[in-house]
Amino acid sequence: MRIQLLALEGFWDTGLTVTLDAFTIANNFAAAQTGGAPHFDVSIVGVRKKVRSGQGFAIPVKSVTSDLKPDWVIVPALNTSRPEQLIPALDRRDVREAVKQLQSWYAEGARIAASCIGTFVLAEAGLLDRRDATTTWWLSPLFRQRYPNVRLDETRMLVTSDRVVTAGAAMGHLDLALWFIRQASPELAAVVSRYLLADLRSLQAPFIIPNHLAQADPLIQRFEHWAREHLKQGFSLQEAASALATSARTLQRRCESVLGKSPLSYFQDLRVERAQSLLHGSGLDVDAIAAEVGYEDGATLRTLLRERLGRGVRELRANLR
Repeated sequence: MRIQLLALEGFWDTGLTVTLDAFTIANNFAAAQTGGAPHFDVSIVGVRKKVRSGQGFAIPVKSVTSDLKPDWVIVPALNTSRPEQLIPALDRRDVREAVKQLQSWYAEGARIAASCIGTFVLAEAGLLDRRDATTTWWLSPLFRQRYPNVRLDETRMLVTSDRVVTAGAAMGHLDLALWFIRQASPELAAVVSRYLLADLRSLQAPFIIPNHLAQADPLIQRFEHWAREHLKQGFSLQEAASALATSARTLQRRCESVLGKSPLSYFQDLRVERAQSLLHGSGLDVDAIAAEVGYEDGATLRTLLRERLGRGVRELRANLR
């Protein structure tokens, strides 16, 4: 499998190196077991002759040439963690050239993948339009507003859609690399994940911090403050809208456009976050925690936690120790 890592100026160092390390370990184990050629022929290419990482290290890259025909292209994340950094970066000349190159490779049959902020480059190229995708969770409001034609689900760690694969935030680079290795050999992927102490995760949801998402919009931020004060009382869309001096319809639409979910769903996110905190440090039993977040019994809370986080109360408490 020929894989090109398309490195852009100022990429996130860890994203590139953890990807390279995972493939190197996989090749080493495969060679030791079978004595054959490596599964993964990986190289770093660039639209510029010289590329520096976000930490300022000079990275040797191969120039993109017309005879370069990759099976896969992976775009590591840019080292820009905030919207005010990312938006100008996407308009850089090298990024625009990379977008055109990705479009060309895709038209020629290559498959494309990216993790974290690298998914924004794929979206700029139009490769995610009308497709399911994920991205770095804390920039999902910006992604949703900038690329309305993408079916975004930032709760998922990895999404495959036709010839495009997207992965989630930061260490999602490792999840993406393990996905590639799993396509070649599930047994090899299991060995690599154990050596790297890396669980194969299906969800980003347990890592999402709701108030970070709320900061993307003033009305949502005010709604978040109101919701935290009313977790015990339960949710009323009309009551929330009146308290925020807006209409229920406006609040509903704003939540959908910024967060990709209803006000009730976001309210439940806050319940889950609060419940997780109480499971960790309060010593309360599940029924008492349920009452603290507005539920009559622990069974309802257990169901919500399982649906949102993919884990039960016992697993969550074990993970927090």
